[in-house]
Amino acid sequence: MHELILHHYPTSPFAEKARLMLGFKQLSWRSVMIPPVMPKPDLVALTGGYRKTPVLQVGADVYCDTALIARRLEAEKATPAFFPEGQELNVASFALWVDSVVFQHAVSLVFQPESAAVRFGRLPPEAVKAFMADRAGLFSGGSLTRLPLEQARHNWPAIMARAEQQLARSEGDFLFGEASIADFSLAHCLWFLKGTPVTAPLVDNYPEVTAWLGRVLGFGHGAPCELASSEAVEIARNSAPAALPVEDFVDPNGFAPGQKVAVAATDYGVDPVEGELVFVGCEEIILCRQDERVGVVHVHFPRLGFRIEAR
Repeated sequence: MHELILHHYPTSPFAEKARLMLGFKQLSWRSVMIPPVMPKPDLVALTGGYRKTPVLQVGADVYCDTALIARRLEAEKATPAFFPEGQELNVASFALWVDSVVFQHAVSLVFQPESAAVRFGRLPPEAVKAFMADRAGLFSGGSLTRLPLEQARHNWPAIMARAEQQLARSEGDFLFGEASIADFSLAHCLWFLKGTPVTAPLVDNYPEVTAWLGRVLGFGHGAPCELASSEAVEIARNSAPAALPVEDFVDPNGFAPGQKVAVAATDYGVDPVEGELVFVGCEEIILCRQDERVGVVHVHFPRLGFRIEAR
Protein backbone atom coordinates (compact mmCIF):
# COMPACT_ATOMS: atom_id res chain seq x y z
CA MET A 1 0.00 0.00 0.00
CA HIS A 2 1.29 3.46 -0.90
CA GLU A 3 2.00 6.14 1.69
CA LEU A 4 -0.13 9.24 2.05
CA ILE A 5 1.78 12.27 0.73
CA LEU A 6 0.51 15.78 1.48
CA HIS A 7 1.79 18.64 -0.68
CA HIS A 8 1.36 21.80 1.40
CA TYR A 9 2.99 24.81 3.06
CA PRO A 10 2.76 25.86 6.73
CA THR A 11 0.62 29.02 6.49
CA SER A 12 -2.06 27.69 4.13
CA PRO A 13 -5.44 27.51 5.93
CA PHE A 14 -6.75 24.66 3.77
CA ALA A 15 -3.49 22.80 4.36
CA GLU A 16 -4.10 23.19 8.10
CA LYS A 17 -7.53 21.67 7.55
CA ALA A 18 -5.90 18.65 5.86
CA ARG A 19 -3.23 18.35 8.55
CA LEU A 20 -5.89 18.35 11.27
CA MET A 21 -7.87 15.72 9.38
CA LEU A 22 -4.76 13.52 9.29
CA GLY A 23 -4.36 14.10 13.02
CA PHE A 24 -7.98 13.20 13.71
CA LYS A 25 -7.49 9.91 11.87
CA GLN A 26 -4.12 9.40 13.64
CA LEU A 27 -2.45 8.67 10.32
CA SER A 28 1.20 8.62 9.30
CA TRP A 29 2.01 10.68 6.22
CA ARG A 30 4.82 12.15 4.16
CA SER A 31 5.12 15.94 4.13
CA VAL A 32 6.16 17.68 0.90
CA MET A 33 6.66 21.43 1.23
CA ILE A 34 5.59 23.41 -1.83
CA PRO A 35 6.02 27.12 -2.63
CA PRO A 36 3.12 29.34 -1.55
CA VAL A 37 3.17 31.05 -4.96
CA MET A 38 3.73 29.94 -8.54
CA PRO A 39 5.77 28.44 -10.10
CA LYS A 40 5.25 25.00 -8.54
CA PRO A 41 6.86 22.72 -11.13
CA ASP A 42 6.77 19.42 -9.23
CA LEU A 43 3.20 19.91 -8.03
CA VAL A 44 1.94 20.91 -11.48
CA ALA A 45 3.69 17.90 -13.02
CA LEU A 46 1.51 15.75 -10.75
CA THR A 47 -1.76 17.66 -11.12
CA GLY A 48 -1.55 18.81 -14.72
CA GLY A 49 -2.19 22.44 -13.84
CA TYR A 50 -4.21 22.49 -10.64
CA ARG A 51 -2.29 24.81 -8.32
CA LYS A 52 -4.32 25.18 -5.14
CA THR A 53 -3.08 23.94 -1.76
CA PRO A 54 -3.13 21.24 -0.47
CA VAL A 55 -2.92 18.20 -2.73
CA LEU A 56 -2.90 14.60 -1.50
CA GLN A 57 -0.88 12.01 -3.40
CA VAL A 58 -1.21 8.26 -2.96
CA GLY A 59 1.20 6.60 -5.38
CA ALA A 60 0.06 7.62 -8.86
CA ASP A 61 -3.30 8.97 -7.64
CA VAL A 62 -3.53 12.70 -6.97
CA TYR A 63 -6.45 14.17 -4.98
CA CYS A 64 -7.38 17.84 -5.36
CA ASP A 65 -9.46 19.89 -2.88
CA THR A 66 -9.91 19.11 0.81
CA ALA A 67 -13.55 18.09 0.25
CA LEU A 68 -12.34 15.08 -1.73
CA ILE A 69 -9.22 14.57 0.38
CA ALA A 70 -11.54 14.02 3.36
CA ARG A 71 -13.35 11.26 1.51
CA ARG A 72 -10.05 9.62 0.50
CA LEU A 73 -8.88 9.68 4.12
CA GLU A 74 -12.24 8.21 5.16
CA ALA A 75 -11.58 5.34 2.75
CA GLU A 76 -8.07 4.96 4.22
CA LYS A 77 -9.39 4.71 7.79
CA ALA A 78 -13.12 4.56 8.45
CA THR A 79 -13.10 5.52 12.12
CA PRO A 80 -13.28 8.00 13.64
CA ALA A 81 -15.58 9.19 10.88
CA PHE A 82 -15.69 12.56 9.13
CA PHE A 83 -19.28 11.82 8.10
CA PRO A 84 -21.03 10.28 11.14
CA GLU A 85 -23.93 7.98 10.36
CA GLY A 86 -27.20 9.92 10.16
CA GLN A 87 -25.40 13.27 9.90
CA GLU A 88 -23.82 12.88 6.47
CA LEU A 89 -25.92 15.56 4.72
CA ASN A 90 -25.72 18.01 7.63
CA VAL A 91 -21.96 17.91 8.07
CA ALA A 92 -21.09 17.84 4.35
CA SER A 93 -23.45 20.73 3.58
CA PHE A 94 -22.14 22.79 6.48
CA ALA A 95 -18.55 22.14 5.39
CA LEU A 96 -19.34 23.23 1.82
CA TRP A 97 -20.88 26.47 3.11
CA VAL A 98 -17.94 27.19 5.41
CA ASP A 99 -15.29 26.45 2.77
CA SER A 100 -16.86 29.02 0.48
CA VAL A 101 -18.76 31.65 2.48
CA VAL A 102 -16.92 31.71 5.82
CA PHE A 103 -13.53 31.29 4.16
CA GLN A 104 -14.33 34.26 1.92
CA HIS A 105 -14.94 36.36 5.03
CA ALA A 106 -11.74 35.11 6.67
CA VAL A 107 -9.65 36.05 3.63
CA SER A 108 -11.05 39.56 3.55
CA LEU A 109 -10.45 40.03 7.28
CA VAL A 110 -6.96 38.51 7.33
CA PHE A 111 -5.75 40.61 4.41
CA GLN A 112 -7.10 43.92 5.67
CA PRO A 113 -4.20 46.42 5.76
CA GLU A 114 -3.56 46.33 9.53
CA SER A 115 -3.51 42.53 9.66
CA ALA A 116 -1.51 42.13 6.43
CA ALA A 117 1.13 44.53 7.78
CA VAL A 118 1.70 42.19 10.75
CA ARG A 119 1.44 39.00 8.71
CA PHE A 120 4.01 40.14 6.14
CA GLY A 121 6.07 42.34 8.45
CA ARG A 122 9.24 40.25 8.19
CA LEU A 123 9.11 39.68 4.44
CA PRO A 124 10.96 41.88 1.95
CA PRO A 125 8.70 44.18 -0.10
CA GLU A 126 9.33 42.24 -3.33
CA ALA A 127 8.13 39.00 -1.68
CA VAL A 128 4.92 40.66 -0.49
CA LYS A 129 4.35 42.12 -3.95
CA ALA A 130 4.86 38.70 -5.55
CA PHE A 131 2.42 37.07 -3.10
CA MET A 132 -0.29 39.65 -3.73
CA ALA A 133 0.16 39.36 -7.50
CA ASP A 134 -0.09 35.58 -7.26
CA ARG A 135 -3.29 35.74 -5.23
CA ALA A 136 -4.81 38.25 -7.65
CA GLY A 137 -4.24 35.71 -10.40
CA LEU A 138 -5.60 32.88 -8.24
CA PHE A 139 -8.89 34.71 -7.70
CA SER A 140 -9.24 35.83 -11.32
CA GLY A 141 -11.76 34.27 -13.69
CA GLY A 142 -13.85 32.30 -11.22
CA SER A 143 -17.22 32.86 -9.58
CA LEU A 144 -15.72 33.88 -6.24
CA THR A 145 -15.05 37.60 -5.94
CA ARG A 146 -13.25 39.43 -3.14
CA LEU A 147 -15.68 40.28 -0.37
CA PRO A 148 -15.39 43.97 0.61
CA LEU A 149 -13.81 44.37 4.03
CA GLU A 150 -16.72 46.48 5.27
CA GLN A 151 -19.17 43.69 4.41
CA ALA A 152 -16.98 41.03 6.05
CA ARG A 153 -16.82 43.11 9.22
CA HIS A 154 -20.58 43.63 9.09
CA ASN A 155 -21.42 39.94 8.66
CA TRP A 156 -18.87 38.44 11.05
CA PRO A 157 -20.78 38.90 14.35
CA ALA A 158 -23.78 37.03 12.93
CA ILE A 159 -21.62 34.13 11.73
CA MET A 160 -19.88 33.81 15.08
CA ALA A 161 -23.07 34.22 17.12
CA ARG A 162 -24.57 31.29 15.24
CA ALA A 163 -21.48 29.16 15.88
CA GLU A 164 -21.52 30.16 19.56
CA GLN A 165 -25.19 29.18 19.88
CA GLN A 166 -24.71 25.88 18.06
CA LEU A 167 -21.84 24.88 20.34
CA ALA A 168 -23.68 25.95 23.49
CA ARG A 169 -26.65 23.74 22.55
CA SER A 170 -24.75 20.83 21.02
CA GLU A 171 -25.17 17.48 22.77
CA GLY A 172 -21.44 16.86 22.49
CA ASP A 173 -18.12 18.68 22.38
CA PHE A 174 -18.35 19.51 18.68
CA LEU A 175 -20.67 21.29 16.26
CA PHE A 176 -22.92 18.31 15.54
CA GLY A 177 -22.23 16.34 18.70
CA GLU A 178 -19.30 14.17 17.72
CA ALA A 179 -16.38 15.52 15.69
CA SER A 180 -16.94 15.62 11.92
CA ILE A 181 -15.81 17.29 8.71
CA ALA A 182 -17.90 20.30 9.79
CA ASP A 183 -15.51 21.01 12.65
CA PHE A 184 -12.36 20.87 10.53
CA SER A 185 -13.86 23.16 7.91
CA LEU A 186 -14.75 25.89 10.39
CA ALA A 187 -11.58 25.41 12.45
CA HIS A 188 -9.20 26.17 9.59
CA CYS A 189 -10.90 29.52 8.90
CA LEU A 190 -10.61 30.52 12.55
CA TRP A 191 -7.02 29.24 12.76
CA PHE A 192 -6.28 31.59 9.86
CA LEU A 193 -7.76 34.54 11.78
CA LYS A 194 -5.78 33.62 14.90
CA GLY A 195 -2.59 34.24 12.91
CA THR A 196 -2.28 37.91 13.85
CA PRO A 197 -3.24 39.94 16.95
CA VAL A 198 -5.34 42.17 14.71
CA THR A 199 -7.81 39.43 13.79
CA ALA A 200 -7.42 37.02 16.75
CA PRO A 201 -10.10 38.88 18.82
CA LEU A 202 -12.63 37.99 16.12
CA VAL A 203 -12.31 34.44 17.49
CA ASP A 204 -11.22 34.99 21.09
CA ASN A 205 -14.26 37.10 21.98
CA TYR A 206 -16.48 33.99 21.74
CA PRO A 207 -15.90 31.63 24.69
CA GLU A 208 -17.76 28.58 23.36
CA VAL A 209 -15.98 28.87 20.01
CA THR A 210 -12.61 29.37 21.68
CA ALA A 211 -12.98 26.26 23.83
CA TRP A 212 -14.19 24.21 20.85
CA LEU A 213 -11.33 25.42 18.64
CA GLY A 214 -8.87 24.26 21.28
CA ARG A 215 -10.42 20.79 21.14
CA VAL A 216 -10.22 20.62 17.35
CA LEU A 217 -6.63 21.88 17.19
CA GLY A 218 -5.84 19.36 19.93
CA PHE A 219 -6.20 16.52 17.42
CA GLY A 220 -2.79 17.58 16.11
CA HIS A 221 -1.33 16.61 12.76
CA GLY A 222 -0.78 12.87 13.04
CA ALA A 223 2.70 11.55 12.30
CA PRO A 224 4.35 13.44 9.39
CA CYS A 225 7.75 12.64 7.93
CA GLU A 226 9.48 14.94 5.43
CA LEU A 227 9.78 14.01 1.76
CA ALA A 228 11.40 15.97 -1.08
CA SER A 229 9.10 16.98 -3.92
CA SER A 230 11.44 15.25 -6.40
CA GLU A 231 10.97 12.00 -4.47
CA ALA A 232 7.20 12.39 -4.64
CA VAL A 233 7.48 12.75 -8.41
CA GLU A 234 9.54 9.55 -8.56
CA ILE A 235 6.99 7.69 -6.42
CA ALA A 236 4.28 8.63 -8.91
CA ARG A 237 6.44 7.61 -11.85
CA ASN A 238 7.18 4.21 -10.31
CA SER A 239 3.55 3.52 -9.36
CA ALA A 240 0.36 2.61 -11.18
CA PRO A 241 -3.00 4.29 -10.50
CA ALA A 242 -5.40 2.43 -8.24
CA ALA A 243 -8.40 0.59 -9.66
CA LEU A 244 -11.38 2.81 -10.51
CA PRO A 245 -14.27 2.95 -8.01
CA VAL A 246 -16.91 0.24 -8.26
CA GLU A 247 -19.70 2.67 -9.09
CA ASP A 248 -21.69 3.53 -12.21
CA PHE A 249 -20.31 6.26 -14.48
CA VAL A 250 -22.90 9.02 -14.07
CA ASP A 251 -22.80 12.17 -16.19
CA PRO A 252 -26.09 13.87 -17.16
CA ASN A 253 -24.30 16.14 -19.66
CA GLY A 254 -23.33 13.23 -21.89
CA PHE A 255 -19.60 12.95 -21.20
CA ALA A 256 -18.37 9.42 -21.79
CA PRO A 257 -15.45 7.30 -20.54
CA GLY A 258 -12.33 7.84 -22.63
CA GLN A 259 -13.35 11.31 -23.80
CA LYS A 260 -10.72 14.07 -23.90
CA VAL A 261 -11.83 16.77 -21.48
CA ALA A 262 -10.65 19.54 -19.19
CA VAL A 263 -11.69 19.79 -15.53
CA ALA A 264 -11.49 23.05 -13.59
CA ALA A 265 -12.71 24.60 -10.36
CA THR A 266 -15.56 27.07 -10.74
CA ASP A 267 -14.87 29.38 -7.78
CA TYR A 268 -11.18 30.35 -7.95
CA GLY A 269 -7.94 28.77 -9.06
CA VAL A 270 -9.73 27.88 -12.28
CA ASP A 271 -6.69 26.56 -14.18
CA PRO A 272 -7.96 23.64 -16.31
CA VAL A 273 -6.47 20.15 -16.15
CA GLU A 274 -6.68 18.22 -19.41
CA GLY A 275 -6.79 14.45 -19.78
CA GLU A 276 -8.89 11.39 -20.52
CA LEU A 277 -12.11 11.18 -18.52
CA VAL A 278 -12.15 7.75 -16.90
CA PHE A 279 -14.73 8.13 -14.14
CA VAL A 280 -17.57 10.37 -12.96
CA GLY A 281 -19.39 9.28 -9.81
CA CYS A 282 -21.68 10.88 -7.27
CA GLU A 283 -18.80 12.63 -5.50
CA GLU A 284 -15.76 12.30 -7.74
CA ILE A 285 -14.31 13.01 -11.19
CA ILE A 286 -11.16 11.17 -12.32
CA LEU A 287 -8.91 12.14 -15.21
CA CYS A 288 -6.14 9.98 -16.60
CA ARG A 289 -3.20 11.99 -17.83
CA GLN A 290 0.38 11.33 -18.85
CA ASP A 291 3.36 13.51 -18.06
CA GLU A 292 6.95 12.98 -19.15
CA ARG A 293 8.14 13.40 -15.55
CA VAL A 294 5.50 11.47 -13.58
CA GLY A 295 4.23 8.96 -16.14
CA VAL A 296 0.57 7.95 -16.04
CA VAL A 297 -1.42 9.40 -13.15
CA HIS A 298 -5.06 9.65 -12.15
CA VAL A 299 -6.07 13.12 -10.97
CA HIS A 300 -9.17 13.18 -8.75
CA PHE A 301 -11.54 16.12 -8.25
CA PRO A 302 -14.76 16.60 -6.26
CA ARG A 303 -17.88 16.74 -8.39
CA LEU A 304 -19.26 19.75 -6.52
CA GLY A 305 -17.45 22.97 -7.36
CA PHE A 306 -15.81 21.67 -10.54
CA ARG A 307 -16.84 21.58 -14.20
CA ILE A 308 -16.05 19.36 -17.17
CA GLU A 309 -15.50 20.74 -20.68
CA ALA A 310 -14.88 18.85 -23.94
CA ARG A 311 -11.49 19.20 -25.56
